[in-house]
Amino acid sequence: MTARLRHFGWALLGLVTLAAVLAGVVLALNLRGEDPLPERAEAFDATPQLVERGRYLALAGNCAGCHTTRGGQPYAGGVPLETPFGTIYATNLTPDATHGIGGWSSAHFWRAMHNGRSKDGRLLYPAFPYPNFTQVTREDSDALYAYLRSVAPATTENKAHRLRFPYDTQAALAVWRALSFKPQPFVANANKPAEWNRGAYLVGGLGHCIACHGSRNSLGATETKLGLSGGLIAVENWYAPSLADPHEAGVADWPAADVVALLKSGTAPRGSVMGPMADVVFRSTQYLSDADLGAMAIYLKDLPEAVKKDAPEATKAPAAPVRRDAGAMVRGAKIYDQRCAYCHGDQGQGAAGAYPPLAGNRAVTMARPTNLIQVVAHGGFLPATAGNPRPYGMPPFGHALDATEVAEVLTYIRGSWGNNAAPVTQLDTMRR
Repeated sequence: MTARLRHFGWALLGLVTLAAVLAGVVLALNLRGEDPLPERAEAFDATPQLVERGRYLALAGNCAGCHTTRGGQPYAGGVPLETPFGTIYATNLTPDATHGIGGWSSAHFWRAMHNGRSKDGRLLYPAFPYPNFTQVTREDSDALYAYLRSVAPATTENKAHRLRFPYDTQAALAVWRALSFKPQPFVANANKPAEWNRGAYLVGGLGHCIACHGSRNSLGATETKLGLSGGLIAVENWYAPSLADPHEAGVADWPAADVVALLKSGTAPRGSVMGPMADVVFRSTQYLSDADLGAMAIYLKDLPEAVKKDAPEATKAPAAPVRRDAGAMVRGAKIYDQRCAYCHGDQGQGAAGAYPPLAGNRAVTMARPTNLIQVVAHGGFLPATAGNPRPYGMPPFGHALDATEVAEVLTYIRGSWGNNAAPVTQLDTMRR
């Protein structure tokens, strides 16, 4: 018995030691790249020029998109961000001393941007995209801080997050960060021109494009090695198409001017934006300078072509015609004639400047029908921009068509006028 107890004791000691070592490793990984805060708040001169630069950078990062509720005070927070792990509420970024960042120094703000840590030392949830913002320079962080300190303070209290256990614990977040986050500044590619590097900085940092256009693993971390290869936006059920695949949203063969036009106005000769991207253009990219948009275009056009390995099927249109149910095609054609042809034409040709063509449209033939289903069921609307102040809109048909009818009309559209994409099933319309 004594020997057994001694053996158990040693085993327990080993487990405790292992746990302590693992905890130490997690702690060390969470502190890497993090400089200690200065003992005294640094002197900060928020010049008008710095504030204006910060205002521009806040637009580039679409900060208001998450930190301003509809009709609410700018940057007062409170926007619910739905995730597979629960709801996270955006925080108050106004200079209110109690609920906002009024008590923060520029170093506190920089630590949040670069290291994902709040003023009080708590680890921040990556719904605040610090895995991307870590690339933002200290100079740009200070400009953002200066601007946010200039907006009207709001006494809006921060809402408590509603996350399931164990995702609501700092311990779980620490483990996630140890596995998935490493602070790293932007490093320019010496073999690329200045415009390319500026575009890479905006796309990868403040623009945080990969947060939507990238794949995520089971822990919700972005698969950075796959780059901008497309991903399903959690909960919203919109698919952000690959920016590196010419069969999805790749722009390698687009004139740079068309890429700029798309980001500036929401529409271009070969495409337009709807869904979450429409909000990005409305709130953010339409306000960026032509120089910055041109730099982003140069970078996006130079992305290496890639196809997602986990795609449900090849994104390239198959060489042989896809087999489709004849009855579904007949019923889909009837629905199209009744509901769609008036705007999109009897041959899917669309109307220039108003309604997009459906024939030969890669948004129609993309392997994933997710966005098509969303648009038919809930409608789709381009952003109202200075370059396109009266955009066309797609009305919702979810109240008029059931799941089977949505699947049939989309099957018809994806198999007509030279389109050769896979049929849409009723199961597709129910996926979330």
